Amino acid sequence: MMSNDFPENTSQAEDQDTCLIYPSTMKLLLAEDDAMLADALTTQLGGAGFEVEHAPNGAVADYLLSKQSFDIAVLDIGLPMMDGLSVLKHVRQTQPALPVLLLSARDALDDRVAGLQAGADDYVTKPFDFPELVARLQALLRRSQPANSSALLGRLSLDPTSRRALVAGEPLELSGREWTLLELLVNQRDKVVTKEQITQTWSAEGGETGGGNSIEVYIHRLRRKLEDAGLVIRTVRGLGYLMETEA
Repeated sequence: MMSNDFPENTSQAEDQDTCLIYPSTMKLLLAEDDAMLADALTTQLGGAGFEVEHAPNGAVADYLLSKQSFDIAVLDIGLPMMDGLSVLKHVRQTQPALPVLLLSARDALDDRVAGLQAGADDYVTKPFDFPELVARLQALLRRSQPANSSALLGRLSLDPTSRRALVAGEPLELSGREWTLLELLVNQRDKVVTKEQITQTWSAEGGETGGGNSIEVYIHRLRRKLEDAGLVIRTVRGLGYLMETEA
């Protein structure tokens, strides 16, 4: 679970059913032989907007990667039957652009270097914090997409070119000012966005900027519209607002 260290949390997000698989969901292969860890990750990654296919060993992972299309893969190095590095080397022969993150209890520099040299895009050592894992996966997905492609955060997808937003594959109706505010928060994800930044961004697009109360109104509207997106907009007292994925 992600802890909330901020003094005020004005999000009114409620528990949501997240068992459905939506068209905008990223398909992820999880190759992990620890059954308890795999079950926990499958549930948590599903809640973060991923469609997870689990492989309990390297042979199954290698087979699934050859037969199915995935947006990203998470491979444990110490897999039985076929280790993660061998799976990685195989997939790089046919899918050189597939983002791959390695998991391992081995934290020595030589192990990390070996994983990256084998073709991994990132390397995470166990134990790890789940929010960091999701952040790294989303970063890999962003880097793997063309510059003009949609931004992905939780179940929210933004297309800057068309100024279109989707939540779980469904169009989100936004005013011009709501779009600008949402895009700013997403682009500054996990960072505090001040009210001054918001007014400056609105001003750059023309029109009146409004005062602090106007900003609060638009933040409230976005929170309501993002209830099913797996995201929260936190109020950081005295500083501004922070967009992050739900724990």
